Amino acid sequence: MRIKITILVSMLLAISACSTVPSKSNTAVTPKKLTTSNWEQATKQVVRQYGQETAKDLQPYFQRANIAYPPKEIALLTFKKEQKLELWAQDNMKTWRMIRTYPFTASSGTLGPKLAEGDYQIPEGIYRINHINPFSSYHLSMMVDYPNEFDRQQAQKEGRTQLGGEVFIHGNALSVGCIALGDKAAGELFVLVDQVGKHNTQLIIAPNDLRKDKPKTSLRNQPAWVPELYAQISEGLQPFAV
Repeated sequence: MRIKITILVSMLLAISACSTVPSKSNTAVTPKKLTTSNWEQATKQVVRQYGQETAKDLQPYFQRANIAYPPKEIALLTFKKEQKLELWAQDNMKTWRMIRTYPFTASSGTLGPKLAEGDYQIPEGIYRINHINPFSSYHLSMMVDYPNEFDRQQAQKEGRTQLGGEVFIHGNALSVGCIALGDKAAGELFVLVDQVGKHNTQLIIAPNDLRKDKPKTSLRNQPAWVPELYAQISEGLQPFAV
């Protein structure tokens, strides 16, 4: 019961977690239609509403990549400087293929990791999706498991206790520390993560595309462990060759 209550509180906080930094235009989609307050049932309603359209839109991308839809696993590679999220997938061949790119519709903060609640930073690191949220005020959202173990370890060493949280990938065009992709993209990824499973979804958030260049983060005011973090991210990106 305690776990269920914790999840519910986290999701309710998600409704107001990100706000007020508009950027690029947001593609209009059919408003979601929910007739239940039950999380599992609402998720099923969302998938029924958007699943067919998502399949129709994404299947050509998967066909060009020679990957079956839906795939066995997906990876969401997020690059803050380039303001984009790359969707990668693999099937039984165990070869990662790039499927498509989603541009940010809004962003906040600067290059560098998230360190504290209210710093407006998008986290950097290797993460997972904790939950998908059909009740988001930003159309649909997916909760990032920030802070992860590495974040907590560094915070403990430095005596930081207010790390923040409630970081999401979501729709609309507003962001304060979240990754905003617009409603269309959020709907596609929501459906895909539900189909593939959170346990089969990787998430890497990098300051810039470390496959192509060195970190662009100014280290002048960053913690001493940031190069170690970037080495981890670079290693995590190696299977996704460009």
